[in-house]
Formats: sequence, C-alpha cells, structure tokens
Amino acid sequence: MTTTSTTEQPQVRAEPIVTLRGVSWQTYQALMHDVGDNRAWRIAYDQGILEIRMPLPKHEEPKRLLESFIEVVVDELGIELRSLGALTLEREDLTRAVEPDTCFYIQNESRVRGQDKINLPDDPPPDLVVESDYKNYSINKFKLYAELGVFVT
Repeated sequence: MTTTSTTEQPQVRAEPIVTLRGVSWQTYQALMHDVGDNRAWRIAYDQGILEIRMPLPKHEEPKRLLESFIEVVVDELGIELRSLGALTLEREDLTRAVEPDTCFYIQNESRVRGQDKINLPDDPPPDLVVESDYKNYSINKFKLYAELGVFVT
C-alpha cells in the first residue's frame, strides 16, 4: 500500500532584492570586478548601501515594451539613438552607482558614439533611463539619478 500526503508544503519564494549596509566603495568595486558584466542581477549603490536585485518577468516585460516604444518614436522622428541597456553608471567621487533597466543616449548620442566604456563625469549621463520598479527599495532612485546628472522629472 502506498500512502501519499495531501498536505501541501509551503513554497519558499526568493526575495528578488538584497540590501547590504555599510559597504565601502572599495568593497563595491571589488565585488563588481570579481563578478564581471555577465550576470543576471543589477545593482544600485548609494554611499554605503548596496542593493542587488534580480529582475523578474513582471519587471522585464514593461521594460521591453518601453524600449520598443522609444525605439519606434526615435526612428519615426529620424533621430540617432544609442541604446545601452543596463549600463553601469558610477561616480566614485560621489560614491554612487546604479544600473538602470535600460538607458538611451539621444541628444548626447554623438558624444558617446563608438565608445566602449562610459566614464562619468567625463562623459555625459544617458539622456533617458527606464526603471520598471514595482516595489519600494531602500535607495531613492530619483535622487540617485539626479546626483549622477540624469535629468529627473
């Protein structure tokens, strides 16, 4: 005789974000260097607070729709566009860094055309960043982008 349990086991769902406090700029840089660019998670770093988040499908779908919309509008207007995705934007002098869901150079496209690396503050920040957030995080992204020179409305 075989007995099966009808009691469902509770499912543990991983939280898509980890927040670490008291992380030095040097530790942040070492972590980023060690893991490299080929990773699924994204970061935000604001003066000692490091957020590591894993994009989920409900996060990625609206982002992709917005990317497509922006690309169509820019194409229809005949404007040059450089799309750089989740580009890591860092300012060591401000001890701040962030990776938007996606970003675009439109007005400043010619200033970064063909560059392999964007170095703030020597290069301009993206003209447009897209954040598809559905949760409240401990880092205020509007403030963070404004500090990095991205115009925020």
